[in-house]
Amino acid sequence: MKIVHTIKDLQAELTALRAQGETVGLVPTMGALHAGHASLVKRSVSENGVTVVSVFVNPTQFNDKNDLVKYPRTLDADCKLLEACGATYAFAPSVEEMYPEPDTRQFSYAPLDTVMEGAFRPGHFNGVCQIVSKLFEAVKPHRAYFGEKDFQQLAIIREMVRQMQFDLEIVGCPIVREEDGLALSSRNARLSAEERENALKISQTLFKSRTFAATHTVSETLKFVEDAIAAVPGLRLEYFEIVDGNTLQKVDNWNQTSYVVGCITVFCGDVRLIDNIKYKES
Repeated sequence: MKIVHTIKDLQAELTALRAQGETVGLVPTMGALHAGHASLVKRSVSENGVTVVSVFVNPTQFNDKNDLVKYPRTLDADCKLLEACGATYAFAPSVEEMYPEPDTRQFSYAPLDTVMEGAFRPGHFNGVCQIVSKLFEAVKPHRAYFGEKDFQQLAIIREMVRQMQFDLEIVGCPIVREEDGLALSSRNARLSAEERENALKISQTLFKSRTFAATHTVSETLKFVEDAIAAVPGLRLEYFEIVDGNTLQKVDNWNQTSYVVGCITVFCGDVRLIDNIKYKES
């Protein structure tokens, strides 16, 4: 595996490989890689001749500057994991490389980006679209891989690709969890032992809610989850919404659509964790 730091060098490498008929897969990451990221990389390696993994903590998607400062940066460990997964290139640019001048572009994909994360983290998805579009333009991948844990992000990126007419396939990959069910996240490393135990209640509650939902209404299921999280010391629910998996708009009853997803964000101490669960999928 080769580590590349500039767009110019990366494009020179990829141009030569494309000329040999290789397909290119891209896995955008912010580093602090774990088994969830590894599953994306392995999927790309299995489906493409070349896999590029970007490792870049993107400042424009952090509406909380303290969160940006605290975000873990572990490039050496990340590169070891990527090499073990079979990645071809680790693309680790500087902020100056990706943003030689301020990016003033505004992306709007209402109503996808105005609910849930969009409502609680103003500007977050604009920053995501800025960096992901820059990566698509730099790498020109045939396929790009994103985890379904960031369910809303995946929906918005699909819409961005459609509207901007990027010639690539977006591949959504299932959530990877710890053996006990906790969704893998780079932020998990910031949890104390007690907080880690508390955080487990998030996925446990979602799994229980799926069984509960089989015999209860949407509103009853919402209350079930809200009450279960409220009962755990150290957890604070920011939101839990049950939505149409395509439009991300709230549903009132289970028969409203064939694709229903519950999306949750919970503060565990000062660590913000997200997760989701599918109630119906056609």
